Amino acid sequence: MIRQINNKRALYVLSAAAFLSVLDIFIVNVALPTIKKDINATDADIQLVIAGYLLGYAVFLITGARAGDFYGKKKVYVISMCCFTIASLLCGIAQTPLQLNIARSLQGVSAAFMVPQSLAYIQLLYPDQTMRAKALGFYGSVAGIASVIGQFLGGFLPDIHFSNELFKDLDGWRLIFLINIPLGIAAAYTAFLFLEESKRARKGSFDVSGVVLLSLALLCLVYPLIRGRELGWPLWSTGLLAASFLLLFWFVKDQQFKMKRGLSTLINISLFSYTDFKIGLFIALFYFIAQDSYFLITGLLLQDGLNVSSSETGLLFVAQGLGYVLGAVASVSLISKYGKKVIQAAVLLMMLSLVLHVVLFSAANLDWYFSYPLLLMYGMGCGAVLPSIMSLALQRIPGDLAGSASGLYSTIQQMAIALGIGLTGGAFFSFLGAETGKTAFVNAYMGATGVNILALLAVLFFLYKLPEQVKPEIIIK
Repeated sequence: MIRQINNKRALYVLSAAAFLSVLDIFIVNVALPTIKKDINATDADIQLVIAGYLLGYAVFLITGARAGDFYGKKKVYVISMCCFTIASLLCGIAQTPLQLNIARSLQGVSAAFMVPQSLAYIQLLYPDQTMRAKALGFYGSVAGIASVIGQFLGGFLPDIHFSNELFKDLDGWRLIFLINIPLGIAAAYTAFLFLEESKRARKGSFDVSGVVLLSLALLCLVYPLIRGRELGWPLWSTGLLAASFLLLFWFVKDQQFKMKRGLSTLINISLFSYTDFKIGLFIALFYFIAQDSYFLITGLLLQDGLNVSSSETGLLFVAQGLGYVLGAVASVSLISKYGKKVIQAAVLLMMLSLVLHVVLFSAANLDWYFSYPLLLMYGMGCGAVLPSIMSLALQRIPGDLAGSASGLYSTIQQMAIALGIGLTGGAFFSFLGAETGKTAFVNAYMGATGVNILALLAVLFFLYKLPEQVKPEIIIK
């Protein structure tokens, strides 16, 4: 009984990683227009506020997991939580776009070391599969709650204005980062008190060259997509894009060579021999290109194009979050009976909702009453798709490769979100140009939404390519 109580207490402590890492993905979405105006940021700068976090997260996620094996999960968890807290402080006091984006990247790197330790601890604390499933369900529900709270606070906090003389110059948007400080301190302290140190690996080593190659490849891919458009696609931007593909090719060959020599690798290349896994990665790639870029372009349209307040925008996104919860709960029993057909129907629901978004926001006399059920509808589609697509990729992976497969999947997920910010966000700003009127914003939204609809069409295609008997279990991410 004592062991169970300790495990439950440890689970609460570890769930702080899920809460903070997800909170800081969603909390900036609604606040971006306010941040842009306050620190005189460019369009590319605010794209990097999201993409910088995600790139840092994606590039070091696998490395972060390995760090816990070699140096101890408790030590890495506590140190990375402290680093995340310090990076949040730096975000909150940033005075220029460059300072903010560097601090956001540090946040992402810290999360990449923090989150894998929490998931690995759950595997150790709950060896029984039934109890582990319940623990992961709780962990996932914390992440889901964080996404809804993040969207609400991201809208509410920027509208706060202080009357106190001491804080009158404090901009409300800075609170979206500063609230992490007491939460991070509490999480690090309780982890130091209550977590037991794990055993350390005595064999193997870090694949340093693999980390460097993958980091450079992702940076060369995403950065020019975001910054190049704004600068008129100079030669260096197209050169970096070309270099990214060469670096990815080099990375794959490097991993294959090391596997043949029996050396440590960042990614187990043998995973790609599993057809479901390869198709599942393509599904994740195109789905996540569409998912988070939706928040970026919708937030910009509502606040800068339609003059909706930050708080009202946050409430609209909360409706989307509630729809996600409803869709996730409803899909559990449906997917167990009908398999991937439920996911395909949910993707179609998302596509229909995006078309209706454009119709509604284009209306001359916009009735905001219809916005809430429309975002609820989109969220229900997301809720039925997102929790199950990880299982689509991992369902036939052997147990000894499950950790490597999960790490690679998570890396693709974060990279795809950053890529979506570059592609869909870039399309939005390209269509918008220098215009500032409602019509220009709606047209830009229409063009960018077209990119997301194409991404969802690709999801449908790869779902079709999966075997018919696939009936994935639900995994909340």
